[in-house]
Amino acid sequence: MIRAKGHHSGIDPSDATAPMGAPSRRDMMSGLAAAGLAASLPAAALAQDELRSFPFDAAAVERRAQALAAQPFDGSFPPLPAPLAGLDYDAYRDIRFRNDHAFLGESGGPFRLQLFHRGFLYPRPVAVNLVRDGISTPVKYDPALFDFGRTRVEGPLPSDLNFAGIRIHAPLNRPDRLDELIVFVGASYFRFLGQDQLYGLSARGLAIGTEGDKEEFPFFRAFYVEVPPADAKALTIHALLDSPSIAGAYRFTVEPGRNTTVRVSATLYPRQELSSVGIAPLTSMFFIGETDRGHSDDYRPELHDSDGLQIATGSGEWLWRPLDNPQGRRISTFLDRDPKGFGLMQRDRAFASYQDLEAGYERRPGYFVEPDGAWGEGSVVLMELPTDNETADNIVAFWRPRQPYPAGKPVRLAYTISAHTGDDLHPNGKVMNTFIAEPAASGAARRAADAHALRSRRFLIDFGGGELGKSLGDAAPPEIVASASAGRITATSIVPNPHIGGYRVALDVRLEGAGTADLRAYLKRGDQALTETWSYPWSVA
Repeated sequence: MIRAKGHHSGIDPSDATAPMGAPSRRDMMSGLAAAGLAASLPAAALAQDELRSFPFDAAAVERRAQALAAQPFDGSFPPLPAPLAGLDYDAYRDIRFRNDHAFLGESGGPFRLQLFHRGFLYPRPVAVNLVRDGISTPVKYDPALFDFGRTRVEGPLPSDLNFAGIRIHAPLNRPDRLDELIVFVGASYFRFLGQDQLYGLSARGLAIGTEGDKEEFPFFRAFYVEVPPADAKALTIHALLDSPSIAGAYRFTVEPGRNTTVRVSATLYPRQELSSVGIAPLTSMFFIGETDRGHSDDYRPELHDSDGLQIATGSGEWLWRPLDNPQGRRISTFLDRDPKGFGLMQRDRAFASYQDLEAGYERRPGYFVEPDGAWGEGSVVLMELPTDNETADNIVAFWRPRQPYPAGKPVRLAYTISAHTGDDLHPNGKVMNTFIAEPAASGAARRAADAHALRSRRFLIDFGGGELGKSLGDAAPPEIVASASAGRITATSIVPNPHIGGYRVALDVRLEGAGTADLRAYLKRGDQALTETWSYPWSVA
């Protein structure tokens, strides 16, 4: 299912008039992923223990999650008061948290906590608590925390209204200015920024049933934010996750920097056996790229939040899989054991590739996930969905364990997500560009694009960086190692490409009939791999 960017928050770079923290129209087109789960359930109040103070220690949220999992799932909540339930996009967008009411500043530390109001596409209540000196104290709803702008909400609002989500500010880019650092709003979605980055893709706490017809959206029921000391370099946020299939306790440690990191630890309590669970899921958008410009006559050459899936396998191999906007749903599975990392990356950093003065696609981060400890056997799953616009998140990637999680048995996981530009993940040469054309000489007359002609294609892969630039003057270029799971590679060639400090490789591939060929290529010299491995699925109808 394609999800539009309703879970996104903060200022959207494509909407220059949006106030800080106010979701733009493209952000809200389908926030129903966060709200729809409870739409058909009977109304019920939040558990009372989420609305009062209690002693807090490292295992407090785990105990709550375990107790929650022992009960039948109840995701219902009381309906919003009429003034809030009837808000349209513009009215909701006008409700802003007052900067001078931000929390956490009393300790003298660098972080500030702000809250999102409930309403419009965010009806689910989220309890927010501050943890200070071993005591968790709920933040009570108070309309004075918000500037309602031109939006008029008549009559009193209940004190237990709670909030829709949270966001954190910190001096990310300049020591004298607070920048938005991380946002949690809508289901279990969150996104965060490194220095000089703009929002693009999102992370999620957990994915369930993503590949099926009825995806389940676990949601964060409550947050517990530790009040940091004055000299804090990182902020710790705990979260209680819930859904029909599972409950869980999460701990997020956010450290701002050039590549802001979020260290995640989670203890999951399955209510039922989970065979379709996605760990550390990432969600992004890919509309138009260099391999296929036929989806739109837009003046902008490329439109995407991410342009490739990066995988560091357990064996030490680095893979690069360019993303695509396919004609139908495409699911790619990369089997592995104890992966070292994976992520959706935005590698192309040239403004000329996008020509968008507002969206700033060249400044959008990639998120790279690095497991803490051995994750065992499983696979990195990439799902690409067709889209006809740039407002939809049509790319999903996550880790799927080979063995299902049994009901009633706790699962403990830990990993770190970094907001990267992707330049320093590994030292080898990287895939800089991927182009697809017919296998003909440049300038030759073009053949009609019949079925027979489309069974032969030329794939042009630019490898640059690493040690490649030092070998451009060598008499012999690096060796091409290429393979195809179906069909045959009819020709290969390699020429220096000084514009990227590397080489351009050409692979001519032919399929004799309909089908899919998984293509792979990398460069080596002797027994040493000089580049990551390019991986691409090519389909012929």
